[in-house]
Amino acid sequence: MQEFPPYRMRIGQSERLSDAACEHSVVRLTLEPEPGQALKPFVTGQFLRVGIPDVRQPAAAYFSIANAPEGAMHYELVVKQAGGIGSYLCDQGPGTELEVEGPMGKGFDLSPFIGSDVYLIGVGTGIAPLRSVWQNLIRHRGDYGKVTIYAGFLTPLHRLLTDELDSLAEHDIDVSVTVDSADDNWDGPIGYVQDALTNDHPDGNNAVACLAGMSAMVDACRKTLQNHGFDDSRILLNF
Repeated sequence: MQEFPPYRMRIGQSERLSDAACEHSVVRLTLEPEPGQALKPFVTGQFLRVGIPDVRQPAAAYFSIANAPEGAMHYELVVKQAGGIGSYLCDQGPGTELEVEGPMGKGFDLSPFIGSDVYLIGVGTGIAPLRSVWQNLIRHRGDYGKVTIYAGFLTPLHRLLTDELDSLAEHDIDVSVTVDSADDNWDGPIGYVQDALTNDHPDGNNAVACLAGMSAMVDACRKTLQNHGFDDSRILLNF
């Protein structure tokens, strides 16, 4: 994949994803090329470095691309308003100019694993690069076996992309949503995604897993997968 020097893009749309009661909002942004420019090609799970033109602070940061590459006319990002450039981006509207580098990173290339079962495992905004993967899997659903998504969030209020995740059953994709803590109204699993993964006894025979999120979660899930027969070459990270 070609690497690109810094260039300019603009925010096209901004949509809040998190519940209004959450202390930190999470938004989905679309980044559009400047007029007359083509979108730089990318593979599922790659990321961008996004900054403010001619401004050093808040510093640029990395954000995973959250949409599938096939037919893409823009990049989609999932951004948390938790200080730094994330908070800046969450406050911006259409037309805001940004400086972008990338796409970069190895991404999640599943083409060598056609015919395999697929496990997508992420927490919080770490589901962004996995969204790129599952959107791509929908387009090529017949090329893969069982597809299962494990998504973890702090509380039910912190859930993201709820309607989209619920709709994936229509594409023969199983979804397990776990929260760290919840009240009596929550009827799903409580704990960590690695706990839900362990309880489901994933079969590492002819399967591949994509991990995205905090390093502690990634390490714990990698160990769980290894214990269930996953070879390290079939446990993928996007960087």
